[in-house]
Amino acid sequence: QVQLVESGGGLVQAEGSLRLSCAASGRTFSRYSMGWFRQAPGKEREFVAAINKSGGSTDYAASVKGRFTISRDNAKNTLDLQMNSLKLEDTAVYYCAAAAAAISGTYLRDDQYDYWGQGTQVTVSS
Repeated sequence: QVQLVESGGGLVQAEGSLRLSCAASGRTFSRYSMGWFRQAPGKEREFVAAINKSGGSTDYAASVKGRFTISRDNAKNTLDLQMNSLKLEDTAVYYCAAAAAAISGTYLRDDQYDYWGQGTQVTVSS
């Protein structure tokens, strides 16, 4: 198992930037494919970005591609999400997640993930 804790959320102006971080416990962080999801009030949780075990492959939702960047540092057991050119519709609770999959890859469905952080609120204002 792995414990995940997000940080870095807050209030930011539209067109601004914010960097989210996810700290993972344990010594086996590199065994997990990782992802970021978000959930706005009244909406279903949606995929944002994913990264494979080594960090060599990434995938993004169309709504954030070109604006967000997912990265990981396996030596530090951390996962990051750099968010640029933020829009009002980016307002949501953001979650990091870990997938204990035998095959390394980028996973886009929330039911493919086994462990979740508590979430961090991101609010974008005009």
